[in-house]
Amino acid sequence: MSDTSRRKFLAATGVSAAAGGAALVGATPATASPSTKAARERVLALVEDPKGDVVTLLVGEDEVVVRDRDLVTRILNAAGGTR
Repeated sequence: MSDTSRRKFLAATGVSAAAGGAALVGATPATASPSTKAARERVLALVEDPKGDVVTLLVGEDEVVVRDRDLVTRILNAAGGTR
């Protein structure tokens, strides 16, 4: 995702969606424990293809791409599923 499209996305979704995204990504199984490398700032998760396995994490000014079908499924379930 280019910086320009990321800025447009963030502007369109607003700060409340970014805060909701941070809470959504934080919804992990009870057995998970924080890492010393865990993000310490707002995180926004973006799933562009609900049938795929890619989650783009926007962390501050950085972008992290994660390929994890289970994570995609858990995010979609937490958000109300696919439409």
